[in-house]
Amino acid sequence: MAARIRRKPLKACRKCKALVEREAETCPVCGSKDFTDDWEGMVVIVRPETSEIAKVLNITRPGRYAIKIR
Repeated sequence: MAARIRRKPLKACRKCKALVEREAETCPVCGSKDFTDDWEGMVVIVRPETSEIAKVLNITRPGRYAIKIR
């Protein structure tokens, strides 16, 4: 039996690392149209103005973000 490759339900913006639905054509955070399926880890930022993680990752808007993009 052939192994099934499971596709991630989200894709990542290469410019800002925002995670968006597969159907999205434009990133709602930065406006880029350059996406990838090759990402790892996820962080959810609720209040970027008080989040130390958001500061380290240079995130200024709430949302879901990939930690690593290849």
